[in-house]
Amino acid sequence: MPDNSFDVVSKVELPEVANAIHQTMKEVLTRFDLKNSKSSIELNEKDNKLLLASQDEFKLKAVIDVLEQKLVKRKVPLKALSYGTVTPAAGSTVHQEISLQQGIPIEKAREIVKLIKEAKKKVQASIQGDFVRVSARDRDTLQDIIQLLKAHDFAIDMQFTNYRTF
Repeated sequence: MPDNSFDVVSKVELPEVANAIHQTMKEVLTRFDLKNSKSSIELNEKDNKLLLASQDEFKLKAVIDVLEQKLVKRKVPLKALSYGTVTPAAGSTVHQEISLQQGIPIEKAREIVKLIKEAKKKVQASIQGDFVRVSARDRDTLQDIIQLLKAHDFAIDMQFTNYRTF
């Protein structure tokens, strides 16, 4: 009977993203090279997406660089961002959509479970919607699994939460 467990999750703190956007826009409005660039960033919390717009691709790239710096300062992992293509928009501007990773996609969850099973440790791993729950009898085994998962690159940001002893 497993007595200990933890969850492998992938979440982005949306208030931190909103703060980073606010700081980015403040800097964009005062920076000489971006002052009148018609740049904007919108956060769509319902769809977990950012919509960036700017005068041209060069200025859009500069806005993204500033945004990434602000996100890193606020401890938002850049691995959680997936960039869409840059598309031309009305008024000779360009747009780009950035998706925020919320939850572990089912393919990645299966990869995580497979890696845990291949480790041949006495643990159970199960996919629970958009996270993976790992349980075992002793805490040391769970610590080994956490180290194993940290060492492997799944191309997503992972956090280990809900560490419990029953």
